[in-house]
Amino acid sequence: MNFTLTLNEKKTIIQASPSESLMIVLRKNGILSVKPGCENGICGSCTVLFNGKPVPSCKLPIALTMNQEVETLEHFSQTEAYQDIMKGFAKAGIHLCGYCNSGKIFAAASLLSAKKKPTRASIKKLVSHLSPCCTDIDTLINGIIYAIDFYNRRTGM
Repeated sequence: MNFTLTLNEKKTIIQASPSESLMIVLRKNGILSVKPGCENGICGSCTVLFNGKPVPSCKLPIALTMNQEVETLEHFSQTEAYQDIMKGFAKAGIHLCGYCNSGKIFAAASLLSAKKKPTRASIKKLVSHLSPCCTDIDTLINGIIYAIDFYNRRTGM
């Protein structure tokens, strides 16, 4: 079956079985930033932005992406917001291992354009399901706070 979606800002037609997970379909199509991990939607290694919100692509059937927007780390890594996140993570001392980058980065991205500064507790709630092997949750929270600061200074928010 053919599915039409906007993938990384380009209208795309993908052939797949309706019940196949978006993660599997993306990997079959050469998008490798979505990595198989727990395949229960917990670890964050397969996270994508789905209509602007971070979601685990392992739990999202391709059929639900019809006429929707999906952004992967391959595309997002070309943005200024990504650079703000990388600066924030570097300031916090986070060295990305590559495995669950998308979960951490898209968690931060979901907070960048918020009109108000999120609390440490709200950030912790957002990332509490992630199990990053290359950093601890407190350091990740610090990195996100720094990233928001870099983003706000760059955009004048």
